[in-house]
Amino acid sequence: MDNVILNSYSKISDLNVSRETCKELEKLISMIMEKNQEINIISRKILEKKDIRERHIIDSAQIVDFVDLNEDTTSDLGTGGGLPGLIVAIVMKQIKSSMKICLYEKSYNKCVFLREVSKRFNLNTQVIQKDIFTLKNIETGTIMSRAFKPMPVILDLINKNFQKYKNIIFFMGTSGRKILSDVLQKWDLDYEEKKSLTNEDSFILNIKKIKKKFS
Repeated sequence: MDNVILNSYSKISDLNVSRETCKELEKLISMIMEKNQEINIISRKILEKKDIRERHIIDSAQIVDFVDLNEDTTSDLGTGGGLPGLIVAIVMKQIKSSMKICLYEKSYNKCVFLREVSKRFNLNTQVIQKDIFTLKNIETGTIMSRAFKPMPVILDLINKNFQKYKNIIFFMGTSGRKILSDVLQKWDLDYEEKKSLTNEDSFILNIKKIKKKFS
C-alpha cells in the first residue's frame, strides 16, 4: 500500500488505523465500485477511488471516537450500502472486536451486499432487513445515521421506537447549522460537535440526551 493512501487515513488521528485495517477499507472501496454498477451504493458520479476514500470511507470512520465502547451493540439506521456501519465494523475489529454493529436496511439487494462484505471481512455485524420505523422497544448503545432521513424524523423515531440507547451521531452537512437551529426550537438536546475531516462546512453531532419540548 503506497504512502499516499496511508497518509489519507492518517487524517483520522484519533484512530491510529492499522495497515491491515487500511487494506480492508481499500478492498471495501473496490467492492463498492463493483456493486455500484448494479445498484446505487453511492452516487455514480463518484468514480475515483480517492474520492470514495475521502467522501465516504474517511468521512464515516471519523465518528468512531464517539461510539460508546461500554456497550455491546451499535446501530446504523438506514445504512444503505453500509455507510457508515460497515466502516465502523471494520475499524471496531481493532478497538473492540466484541461489539456488534446492527445494520438496519429494508432493501433486499443492499442487504445482500452488506452480508457479502460482512462475510468477506469476518465482521461482527447483524444485517436487519426490516423497516426501522416498524420496530419497537429497540435497545442499543450508540445510534448513528448518515444520509438516511431528515434529523427531525430520526429524532422522532428514536424517541418513539427506542427503549434504551447511549448516544446519537449525526453527520451534519453544509446546511447543518440551519437544521440544528430549527431542531432546537422543538427539542432540548445535550450535545457536542466536532468539525468534519472531509468538509470544512460540515460537522459531526454527538447527542447524549433528547427531550421533546411541549408545544
